[in-house]
Amino acid sequence: MTENPETPGTAPAPGSPPAPAPAPGPTTPADAATSSTPDASNAARTATGTGTGPDEHARLREAMHRVRLEVGKAVVGQDGTVTGLLIALLSRGHVLLEGVPGVAKTLLVRSFSRALGLDTHRVQFTPDLMPGDVTGSLVYDARAGGFEFRAGPVFTHVLLADEINRTPPKTQAALLEAMEERQVSSDGVSRPLPDPFLVAATQNPIEHEGTYTLPEAQLDRFLLKLVVDLPGRDAEVDVLRRHAQGFDPRRLDDAGVTPAVTAAEILAAQRAAASVAVADDVLGYVVDLARATRQSPSVLLGVSPRATTGLLAAAKAWAWLGGYPAITPDHVQTMLVPVWRHRIRLRPEAEIEGVSVDAILTSVLQQTRVPI
Repeated sequence: MTENPETPGTAPAPGSPPAPAPAPGPTTPADAATSSTPDASNAARTATGTGTGPDEHARLREAMHRVRLEVGKAVVGQDGTVTGLLIALLSRGHVLLEGVPGVAKTLLVRSFSRALGLDTHRVQFTPDLMPGDVTGSLVYDARAGGFEFRAGPVFTHVLLADEINRTPPKTQAALLEAMEERQVSSDGVSRPLPDPFLVAATQNPIEHEGTYTLPEAQLDRFLLKLVVDLPGRDAEVDVLRRHAQGFDPRRLDDAGVTPAVTAAEILAAQRAAASVAVADDVLGYVVDLARATRQSPSVLLGVSPRATTGLLAAAKAWAWLGGYPAITPDHVQTMLVPVWRHRIRLRPEAEIEGVSVDAILTSVLQQTRVPI
């Protein structure tokens, strides 16, 4: 059974974004919330790549938890989605946020990048957007008498691709190299992107007028697809209360969102998450789950090896956030739906019958033997 990080022993709703995980011992998020700011010596060890012991890992986890707290100053009721963004960042992946208008998808990404203290650019995807508007292009400089490359908005740490399905596939494809290779090639020259680098794209699942379905190659570049649901009643009351008190989502400074980590700490946390151990039987479990999707009678296209490596990376990040030295089948089960839901194509007859990808993946989890 998949473990709900908030209530051990209870299965979460299928495909729900992960929520903060409990860490064994004294490094729980609750402890992190009351921890002091890291001193200069800890920051120096992170910047130089030293200090990778248990204490340093605990300090980095506390820093990641502070990011959650900062985002919570502006966004209410989306703790699981914030954790999903953290997992993507730690796994060096990208996120596709899907939700109806008005659920704070854009505000969530803006607040997240502000809490990380990273540069961010927003691109509003429209039908007339060209690839060079995203990646940059060669511009003639009359004074120099030649062409020079003018970098596009993709040259940033966090790129908010707003309503990515509103631009044609040729412009969507401009992000393929950037998301996978973390570079942009123009005129035979490859230009590296900043590190860390995260693409957070949004799309509206309801509107289809004037939209373009994301091709398989584009979807496969996203590590996670997170569904941003409507807030619960109490959370929505809290949203209204904040607005009644003068909160303006366009002014994050007024909300008090401040950087909680440094770029050096983020890179150190990425290395720490990648160092989480994994046993051979867990690797076999991931492969068995992938093979089960390919053999399902309702599935036209199952997951690829890229999907299995993505699931492994996300499970490592999820385990590290919880303070575990190695991933378990529970970590794999928790991350499977968000990592694989956008990589599977159903047969037409299954779609006609109303079968959902999330239901297929839940069935795969239930029918695949779990290593003991």
